[in-house]
Amino acid sequence: MAIRYNGNPAIVLEVNHRTPGNLRAFVQCIIRYIGTGKSADIRFSSTEKVDVVETSRTPLEFSYHDHQGYHFMDPQTYETITLNEDLLGDSKQYLVENLKVEVLSIEGRPVQIELPSSVVLKVVESPEGVRGDSANNVQKSATLETGKTINVPLFIKEGEKIKVSTSDGTYLGRA
Repeated sequence: MAIRYNGNPAIVLEVNHRTPGNLRAFVQCIIRYIGTGKSADIRFSSTEKVDVVETSRTPLEFSYHDHQGYHFMDPQTYETITLNEDLLGDSKQYLVENLKVEVLSIEGRPVQIELPSSVVLKVVESPEGVRGDSANNVQKSATLETGKTINVPLFIKEGEKIKVSTSDGTYLGRA
């Protein structure tokens, strides 16, 4: 959800409804301003009105990235949209060609990218596991095709495709 607070559009990250003891109920929110990217902790009383800002979600496919930014294509219109690196944040470590993502736009301006829960990435570099070093769930580091380094089990070799969680960057299994 997106709201207008102090004249600036902001994305609502977290909402908690509280009713402490014999006091009036209130809603506590954590918001992130779109223009500055700063977060704020705000309390609204139960009688306050909030302006809701129009949002839209657009399904796009990642095409490629270069010095201008990250290029996405709309599968319906074949239009190309370029997003800058600041907007993507850590999401860029999971972007591979033809990956379907959703872009959240507020007032026609893209503000956030939403990845699927997991992505399939190819292992490009992984040292061999030491034989006999398999006491309990021993892992080694592996570099993926996007440059991200994660911990994987010893049996994963270079060239294999693995499934990686986009929420915390952990190994989920072979693809």
